[in-house]
Amino acid sequence: MHRTFDIVLGTVGLVVAIGMVGWGVFHTLRKSDDPGKMFFKLLFTVPFVLGCLWLARLLGPFGPFLIVFMAVVLSFMWTPHIGELVSGPLTNIFDGGSEPPEKKPYYSIAQTRRNRGRPHEAVREIRRQLANFPNDFEGVLLLARIQAEDLADLAGAENTLNHFCDRPEAPVKLVAAGLTQLADWHMKIAADVDSARTALQRIIARFPGTEASLQAEQRLAHLGETEKIILAQHDRRSIAVPEGVKNIGLLDSTEFLKPKEIDPGKLAAAHVQHLEEHPHDTEVREKLAVIYAKDFRRLDLATMELAQLINEPKHTPKQVAHWLNLLADFQIELGADLATVRATLEKIVESFPDLPVAEITRRRLVHLNSEFKGRQQSSSVKLGVYEQNIGLKYGSPRKPQRDV
Repeated sequence: MHRTFDIVLGTVGLVVAIGMVGWGVFHTLRKSDDPGKMFFKLLFTVPFVLGCLWLARLLGPFGPFLIVFMAVVLSFMWTPHIGELVSGPLTNIFDGGSEPPEKKPYYSIAQTRRNRGRPHEAVREIRRQLANFPNDFEGVLLLARIQAEDLADLAGAENTLNHFCDRPEAPVKLVAAGLTQLADWHMKIAADVDSARTALQRIIARFPGTEASLQAEQRLAHLGETEKIILAQHDRRSIAVPEGVKNIGLLDSTEFLKPKEIDPGKLAAAHVQHLEEHPHDTEVREKLAVIYAKDFRRLDLATMELAQLINEPKHTPKQVAHWLNLLADFQIELGADLATVRATLEKIVESFPDLPVAEITRRRLVHLNSEFKGRQQSSSVKLGVYEQNIGLKYGSPRKPQRDV
């Protein structure tokens, strides 16, 4: 029984030893820069070791000298490989190891040819790279940019981007970036606002309720302003400059020369009308909230507008934190109590506890008492019926996602 156990144990040990040696041989061959040379070393080592051990037994007292000679030969052959095997994990941290670099396209040649005024050669080079990496957005966008900006082939650029964006598996951010760039080219190159609007509407239709859709709606809201700027650049006309005031230094007063301030009521009404058509325009809604707070001293109307911005789930934490801080500023200036202001700021910490905006807010909360005393104002302004109802002329606010 004892001898059977020894045999089994010896067999298992032999199998483990052979497995370790086999793994070492396979690993060495796979990592070697010259597998043929390494295989020759292995073929030489096995019979060389066996032969030296056999001769050492025959030589008797002189056997140890042969063993020393064998060790010198083996160390000369295998020390570099053993050292690499032992130190490899440490050196791989600094040099990346022997793993081959990830294959990726390179557009430096195409960029150089484009910069030298050879766009057709650049296009051929990009297409050569895209033949191996057809889903690489960098190459697709670069190709479309050269077509649109250097070759004046906007239709070709649109086809290039559509070929990428129409694929169902294309990432949302890349599709939105491509279609947004296409809209910009339609505006800047062709002054075609309808095509630009179509490109942006494709983002909204394909990714409803996403951040990409929200950003596309923002751009759509200001497309008319961009159109005026673009058309003015395409069709520059001479502008008659009125003659300046003569003898200005002799006048009793120059008050009439100051530009007239825009009536905040009319400006607010214009913002309300704009928001009826573009309810997701965050820039205009924030401006409307500022008018309500600064000009009309109406904290309730300003809060209503900012609440719609804060409650939109697709806005970034940075934006939401900005609007909550702005609301806290208005609350301090327009007479809200300290508990209300603190509750507003604490919503930032509760919503984004691990983000930098939360740490900034925590520091503000520490000094809130002194800030509250320094900035609180008790003045109030009586408003007419028009001003009181101006913020309620368009539909009721969307159902809130966060309580403000």
